[in-house]
Amino acid sequence: MKKRLWITGLIGIVLVCVFGIVLNSRSNADYQPTNNQRIKISFWHEMTGAGAQQIQQFADNFNKSQSKYEVVPQYEGDYNEAIQKILQTHGTNASPALFQSMDVSTGQIRNANITTPVQKFIDQDKYDMSKIMPAARAFYSKDGKQLSMPFNTSQPTVYYNKAVFRKYGIKDLPVDPTYSDIRNAAKAISEKSKGSVKGISVDAYGWFFEEFMANSGQLLANQEDGHTGFPTKVNFTNQASTDAMNWLQSMNKDGSFISFGGGSNALSNELASFLSGKLGITMQSSASMGQLEAGSKNGDLGVAYYPRPDGKKANGVAIGGASLWISNDKDAATQQGAWEFIKYVMQPANQAQWQKATGYIALNKDSQNEPVLKELYKEHPEAQVPSNQLARTKPNSTNSGILMEGLVQMRTITQTAMQQIYSGRDVKSALQDAENQFNSFLTQHNLANGYSNK
Repeated sequence: MKKRLWITGLIGIVLVCVFGIVLNSRSNADYQPTNNQRIKISFWHEMTGAGAQQIQQFADNFNKSQSKYEVVPQYEGDYNEAIQKILQTHGTNASPALFQSMDVSTGQIRNANITTPVQKFIDQDKYDMSKIMPAARAFYSKDGKQLSMPFNTSQPTVYYNKAVFRKYGIKDLPVDPTYSDIRNAAKAISEKSKGSVKGISVDAYGWFFEEFMANSGQLLANQEDGHTGFPTKVNFTNQASTDAMNWLQSMNKDGSFISFGGGSNALSNELASFLSGKLGITMQSSASMGQLEAGSKNGDLGVAYYPRPDGKKANGVAIGGASLWISNDKDAATQQGAWEFIKYVMQPANQAQWQKATGYIALNKDSQNEPVLKELYKEHPEAQVPSNQLARTKPNSTNSGILMEGLVQMRTITQTAMQQIYSGRDVKSALQDAENQFNSFLTQHNLANGYSNK
């Protein structure tokens, strides 16, 4: 599931980084490979639960399949903790050969020059990247070159409780809903239940704010969302964002909307309300599907694409999740081993198993022919909806991510604006303040780091 991104204190980050260096130096020294001739591939990741288990299984199977490399997965904390460790350890023996990094750190990793773009290995092997879903690979590319390999990939998705819809005689949502489709259903639920069931909840979450613009074909930052240069300004007051925020606020005003606040407790309460039949519609990551399916009666979980403005064709939404990067501080043989493991996990059967185990989308197009996914779709047809949404998206600058540093800070700022809007603040005023605040941050950040488009 896509994790909420919070800014930790400087002291905490430093302690995590120092502790991580000591810990990983010790693990490197103590490591005893099963074959002394094997090349160790240290792989840092941020997965827990089913994701961590599946990564370990991939590593075990890969290690058994050949005798040249030994992949050693290591959990390095959440996304924010891991990125600090990666940057702090680069150039030391403690650094990983291969690492996973979240979507919002793409610009930061690229600008840090600590990796070898996977394009180098793609060219050497004549690896067929056309098999990987275009919208996913576009997110992690620059100037036509693949920087990293998309891995755990999610899509923002609409979920609705079909049992609630049936109870109140409301038609299922179309698979490609408009703002009005959702608003009408949410209002009907609230009115017909006499307020005992809320129609919809949408987290005050920066990722969703960005996706409203992506699906409308609207740039958030200049320099083509960072794809042609270092962004110097953002635009939060465009028509797409104001339309989306007015839509959310209108549902709040008519009583069909409920906000559960922010943070993990709010998310848990929202999902519990949805599963108990007290909430009709919610918007979450596609990686939440496993949890929602487990808590719903078979056939009662409805899934639809991310909503689009009325009268407008969907432009497609940007992916969430993370990708795999190869460190450039390792020798050629070690980097090659990292690439071999990347190719392994991207095989159709492995991608199919990854989706079944974790809920993240299988990115190899041939995975859809694998028995494990055919079985999954037969039992849960709704599980195919996020894959279809991703597959139909034609990449462009507005739906292929924002290559800009400071996205964590930006999401905190836009989250605050959304919460203010939910509380009744004027939409334009809230968005203008957020835009001014982040543009001020971005100017200082670019100046401090020497970023220029000249």
